Amino acid sequence: MAFEIKKQAKAYDVCIIGSGAGGGMAAKVLSDAGLKVALLEAGPKYDPADPEQQTQLKWPYESPRRGASTTRPFGDFDAAYGGWEIDGEPYTQKNGTQFDWFRSRMLGGRTNHWGRISLRFGPNDFKHHSLDGHGDDWPIGYDDVKPWYDQVDKMIGVFGSKEGIYNEPDGYFLPPPKPRLHELMVKQAGDKLGIPVIHSRLSILTRSVNKDRGACFFCSQCSRGCTVHADFSSSTVLVKPAMKSGNVDLYVGAMAREIVTDASGKATGVSYVDKADMQEYRIDARVIVLAASACESARLLLNSKSPMHKNGLANSSGMVGKYLHDSTGASRGAFIPSLMERKRYNEDGVGGMHMYIPWWLDNKKLDFARGYHIEFWGGMGMPAYGFGFGMEGMHMMDPNRKGTPAGGYGASLKNDYRRYYGSTVGFAGRGEAIALESNYCEIDPTVVDKFGIPVLRFNYKWSEHEIKQARHMHETFEEIIHKMGGIPLGTKPGEETKYGLENPGRIIHEVGTTRMGDDPKRSVLNKYNQAHDAKNVFVVDGGAFVSQADKNPTWTILALSLRASNYIVDELKKQNL
Repeated sequence: MAFEIKKQAKAYDVCIIGSGAGGGMAAKVLSDAGLKVALLEAGPKYDPADPEQQTQLKWPYESPRRGASTTRPFGDFDAAYGGWEIDGEPYTQKNGTQFDWFRSRMLGGRTNHWGRISLRFGPNDFKHHSLDGHGDDWPIGYDDVKPWYDQVDKMIGVFGSKEGIYNEPDGYFLPPPKPRLHELMVKQAGDKLGIPVIHSRLSILTRSVNKDRGACFFCSQCSRGCTVHADFSSSTVLVKPAMKSGNVDLYVGAMAREIVTDASGKATGVSYVDKADMQEYRIDARVIVLAASACESARLLLNSKSPMHKNGLANSSGMVGKYLHDSTGASRGAFIPSLMERKRYNEDGVGGMHMYIPWWLDNKKLDFARGYHIEFWGGMGMPAYGFGFGMEGMHMMDPNRKGTPAGGYGASLKNDYRRYYGSTVGFAGRGEAIALESNYCEIDPTVVDKFGIPVLRFNYKWSEHEIKQARHMHETFEEIIHKMGGIPLGTKPGEETKYGLENPGRIIHEVGTTRMGDDPKRSVLNKYNQAHDAKNVFVVDGGAFVSQADKNPTWTILALSLRASNYIVDELKKQNL
């Protein structure tokens, strides 16, 4: 059960910091192996099936704000405790950096409110330097990770379709949901343009896989947390079963300060602040597993200074915090006249896209190095103020209105809502940035948070490759929109806005701060996510990534954490840790 420590804790085999994808997987594997595990989480316990925490299936009018500004980044009912800004937990920037750092403060971390887009990295994604000369190759390849991807597919569940695309590896898929009308229109346009549009791959159960989890009932509200645990969240799919083993003690409200080491430099425990009484406590463990998110884990290592680790734990290379990079992002909406005045029917589906566009081009023929995939939305979901209507300006594009203003009051307003509702679609590109040593996070020399812990300072700049990639995204969006018979909304962004490229950090895919490698002078971890400088310290979040891909990172975090956790079990048996 969850509890706060009021005195020196008992010693554990393993202490895990963070309960998201990497931490949850480590807790499940290590506890199943019989190890005694302490799992530290900076936020509260969370279960979307708990009536006091449930927000799924609530009506908009049930919000205490009734349309006023939300207290959560993605809406009052979203399962996101935390955000880009948290009171008392600042971070700083330098050299004009605009990096937005999302911190999750809840059991399960960001896996409670992510898009469940569960893509494997492909063979090329581990060896990009060999292909284009940029960045570095991983010390491992797809064949090293494939068996672990397979296990994750079977353990958690993911729907999709086998497509045989080399760099979009197929997995063990559940049946995908049927495409909705706007998705069929995108596919029709893609077929004409030579752009592949395939079933998406989301970790949502379209059929039940065990007695503890139900199948999706298509309410389209995965971001609120699923009451039947049909979608993947670490809190419900990994941590909850791990707790049943009796081998896990969960410490909530535990803000990790640093990793404690002995005179030889070996890690011996974790120092943390209990948010309940703001006092500091320590947990001792034989093995320390960091899974606090790429930047938070780097912060912990950098703050863990000692005579044997003067630049921070596992940082003899000076690489901790460096090579930080996030996915690129750009988006555009459109009005599709042929989707106006449709017959009303339930078009909710899963809480995400039923189809998507994987990267389909050869970068050797383009002026930027890495690719992107395209996500898209539309249809007749739950009506909400400002969503799904987009009447502003659309009436000018409606051939039947002849410029007559939309809206007004009473019946005319309702009629226009009905007329335009469901006629908008949106496209979002999510691409790979090149990992650069010049993009990094470091400890701010003067600023601390409300717990007295030194905060991170960011230095980040997009390269020309990411900017040109965003331009290509918008060109593709417009091609598809026009082929659908639609009209792009708003103005196409230009060079002055980096073609609508989002600030780094806004896509919440940051990775690379504790990257793996064979050379201890150029990397933090070895190929098993183990610190070169401290063999009983592991990092199993996105920090281990050498490079991102044109895919979301979560499935690879899970696979690598599963791989590293099995390695920990084997090394403990051999008494090597």
